[in-house]
Amino acid sequence: MSHAHESNVKRIWMVFGILSLITIVEVGFGIYKPDALHLTNFLGTSPLNWLFIILTLAKAYGITWTFMHMEGEKKWFRRAVVWTAVFLICYLVALLLIEGGYLYETLSPLVKW
Repeated sequence: MSHAHESNVKRIWMVFGILSLITIVEVGFGIYKPDALHLTNFLGTSPLNWLFIILTLAKAYGITWTFMHMEGEKKWFRRAVVWTAVFLICYLVALLLIEGGYLYETLSPLVKW
């Protein structure tokens, strides 16, 4: 029984390109910080922070899908892994935003931001 070896070089470069592009966009927004995204407030933080959170989740999903070979797994297993991670990350983000807002309100009279 012989298995043909297929090369994944093209796929690896494709994933590298996509992840690099997302990272370049994140770094670009982090350097320039457009006022429309940085100085406004949406759901407890700036839209720029939400953009970073969404792009980071997209990269995490892509890495999980590609390098953990999730596309070849059964549908229920993919959902169990991905949705658990998404839920826990969203929970962490919510807790960090709540705690950060509380600290900002509490320390505002004491610290010059």
